Amino acid sequence: MSRALITGITGQDGSFLAEQLLAAGWEVIGLHRRSASPNHWRLAHLRGLVLDSADLLDQGSLIDALRRHRPDHVYNLAAQSFVPTSWRQPVLTGEVTALGCARMLEAIRLVNPEIRFYQAGSSEMFGLSGADGQGEGAPFHPRSPYGVAKVYAHHLTVNYRESYGIFAVGGILFNHESERRGEEFVTRKLAIAAAEAKLGRRDGVGLGRLDVRRDWGFAGDYTRAMHLMLCQDDAQDFVVATGEAWSVQDFAERAFGCVGLDWRDHVRHDPDQLRPAEIPCLRGDATRARHALGWAPALSFDQLVERMVRAEVDRVSAGRQGH
Repeated sequence: MSRALITGITGQDGSFLAEQLLAAGWEVIGLHRRSASPNHWRLAHLRGLVLDSADLLDQGSLIDALRRHRPDHVYNLAAQSFVPTSWRQPVLTGEVTALGCARMLEAIRLVNPEIRFYQAGSSEMFGLSGADGQGEGAPFHPRSPYGVAKVYAHHLTVNYRESYGIFAVGGILFNHESERRGEEFVTRKLAIAAAEAKLGRRDGVGLGRLDVRRDWGFAGDYTRAMHLMLCQDDAQDFVVATGEAWSVQDFAERAFGCVGLDWRDHVRHDPDQLRPAEIPCLRGDATRARHALGWAPALSFDQLVERMVRAEVDRVSAGRQGH
């Protein structure tokens, strides 16, 4: 039986990827940091998942994990992944998001260079490189410490592929969302606000700029692409995106519209939510992924918003706490 090891297993992408691999008959080992208050709610429905502890800040723990579990595939999804936090904690972001990748690649080189490695990239790497559709050849111009750290990790992945012959690929994924997204992200924040406003639990939500545009897709579609990348004959990097850009206002309109409300009655401007440096628009060009991987998104933007809002309505109606 093939075996996959996933860092960042407790996050949105880790949970979807583990779910898909388990359904396909893979053994899945999820690595997480030891914590006084474990956050495993995204994994509660999974059966057969093996959890183990390791830390991207600790090289020895990664080497031990690879020796202990002998995976065929390693998916490095762990990161300090919230862009606003990266300005407040730039050093930690670099240590985890950039050097964490370096530690894992080096662990693979030392333990078993035959392991296939996936590095989670981000559209934040492109930054100001243009809004006309960023593909694999677009230049990087990151606008946050998070974006800078992801660029380092991406280039290092390419370097280990070219220097040591490791099957290492970078997936440059544009924004991907779901009901498992963290509550600090604007899409989940809006879905929660719409559901709670409908049920009389909240009056409104404060946001920064409403005009910024992002290429938003469904996380479960994007994790399918991760696995496809590691199943190719040749190691290549891929952009994964829908090719459409929507504004925060577009998302707000649809989220509140799902519950019959006017977003303008519930969304207010909050200057504290503004970033030191913003990216006006990100839109991806996934032509290579469509042709080489046979990949295409299954959920549309409207379907994604509907799915997220309905999940929050169900949660609030049932009296369950958010995550």
